Amino acid sequence: MKNILVPVGTTDNTVTNLKVAIGLASMSGARVYLINTYKEFSRVAGLTKVNQLVIEDSEEELDQVLAQVDTKNVEVIARPVKGDPFEAIERLVKQLEIDLVVLSPQSVTIDDAVYLGSVTGKIVKQTDTPVLIVPNDYLFRKVESILLAFKGGYCEREDALRPVLEIASMFKARLNVLKVRTPDTADEETDPRWMKLGDSFTETQNANIFQGVLEHFQSNNPDMLCVLRRKRGFFQKLWEKNEVLKQEFHTTKPLLILKAD
Repeated sequence: MKNILVPVGTTDNTVTNLKVAIGLASMSGARVYLINTYKEFSRVAGLTKVNQLVIEDSEEELDQVLAQVDTKNVEVIARPVKGDPFEAIERLVKQLEIDLVVLSPQSVTIDDAVYLGSVTGKIVKQTDTPVLIVPNDYLFRKVESILLAFKGGYCEREDALRPVLEIASMFKARLNVLKVRTPDTADEETDPRWMKLGDSFTETQNANIFQGVLEHFQSNNPDMLCVLRRKRGFFQKLWEKNEVLKQEFHTTKPLLILKAD
């Protein structure tokens, strides 16, 4: 892990996310990029001064976040970035070779009925880069165990699991692998490599992957949950809309989302 991206949402949530990113970076030697996107107005009709004020406001918000965080000698590069948030993040992920994007479940507005808000949900759906969803007010701490849940028999991208293996190695955490068989995957064979991937392997049968995770979450009591984002896998509903309601799924632990296909 060499480069971590933290987009600004609300100030409080961004402080939490930045602390987590710095904690991970201090262990891996990564660089952290803190960005605040802004929309530039037309340069005609005398709006140049307005644009300058927008940039200054964006920079001030970055300074407010940084003032509340101990960077622990980690290199943190803070900059305002012009453009649509989704396009800017997608562009920077490629330009800066980002290994991990750290986000809040809800980046702008807070809705008690929603787990993943529309902004975060759209980023998760669009980016191929691993995303770490950090609960609000979460305190960075040692990860003792990770629950990796999946339902498909194969992992199409050979490098898809590298981030969770790297995090498990950094913390010397126990990695528990959970295979959830659902009606649409009941006949699929499981790649033997899954069984040897972690410290334990469990297979269960449920109506959907959410039920399988909920059934085994308490017994595993993980410090982090890791899932694979597929069009017919975890967060399948993201392909229908950009939000995930709490009644569908939610967790108070950090959630690492990896793209598997």
